[in-house]
Amino acid sequence: MLIFRLLLITVPFIAWFIWREVAHRTGRPMGATPWVWLVAAAGLLFGLSLMATALFHVDNRGETYVPAEVTSGGRVSPGHFDKKAPAP
Repeated sequence: MLIFRLLLITVPFIAWFIWREVAHRTGRPMGATPWVWLVAAAGLLFGLSLMATALFHVDNRGETYVPAEVTSGGRVSPGHFDKKAPAP
């Protein structure tokens, strides 16, 4: 997930530099690099990805986490979630 968010942050910068290169090759005049707008767009994409994670992440509040453990034979059983028993 971290790599995905890092890629989202780089999207505005990559798009700008590609557009700048195309404009330069076609002879269009270029102004200064809009760093504030690029950083704002990257922050917006990052924030949207955080909100999407909060909205679409699987909810496990009705489950109990059972941590990984080492058995007597040296094998490691992976951690997992078990459903909670309903309260009486």
